[in-house]
Amino acid sequence: MAAHAYCNILTASRENSQASQLLAKESSYFHTKTYVEMFKRKLTALDYHNPGGFDCTDETQYRNCIVWLEDQKIRHYKIEERGNLRNIPSSDWPKAFHQYLQDLNCPFGGEQQPEAVDWLLGLAVRYEYGDNVDKYKNCKPLAAPTNSDKAVDPLLNLDGDSPDFKAGVTALANILKIQRHDDYLVMLKAIRILIQERLSPEAITKASNNREGIPVALDKHVLGFDTGDAVLNEAAQILRLLHIEELRELQTKINEAIVAVQAIIADPKTDHRLGKVGR
Repeated sequence: MAAHAYCNILTASRENSQASQLLAKESSYFHTKTYVEMFKRKLTALDYHNPGGFDCTDETQYRNCIVWLEDQKIRHYKIEERGNLRNIPSSDWPKAFHQYLQDLNCPFGGEQQPEAVDWLLGLAVRYEYGDNVDKYKNCKPLAAPTNSDKAVDPLLNLDGDSPDFKAGVTALANILKIQRHDDYLVMLKAIRILIQERLSPEAITKASNNREGIPVALDKHVLGFDTGDAVLNEAAQILRLLHIEELRELQTKINEAIVAVQAIIADPKTDHRLGKVGR
């Protein structure tokens, strides 16, 4: 794929007339794919009776799992205070569950089922570890994977023709305002690049530390050439100033490197036995 295609994918955005359908597909995708393995791992760690068969979309299983987590692992309420939460068939159960999440300071609401379950599972795992620190602190770490176990590119193992995969990628692209593309793997690569460059912790920290600039009068800076178009001349002046700023930052880093090297080589050690000064 040409470089300009990636640029278009990352920067272009447009309104989607089928937003509601995409959101429905997104919900189905995350329910059936994204959270299944995550739930299974955490439920297995918590010794849940059926970690592999848990289905978050089954309302009965969903409510039973919440009650089990509170009774066995979290234990936020006193036993006599768990009546409303244990009354699974009640039509008022969603209200009781919503109050339960508020009491735990959960950032998700009862209508966000997979997110709420995942958060509660994480809380339960933390409590389980806290109750059995001596048991888990002696666990041996998993062996490091060999070169043969490392995948060259995880995207190569994805089924690009899967309806769930296409629905999930489309939903993510819609959320991140990334332009649609006929090749869903290309869209996924664009999503990965965007997340790495703009949504990673380092990128967010860097963006939050922006310095306030000083207004610059462009008419006081000589461009050195004339394009014949006033707008193009102004754009060229801006690009030149930005380039000068980048050169200044580069020069600062070069100076810092020179100082660091000089600090090392300017500290000779004297060997009196050899009658020499220097290394």
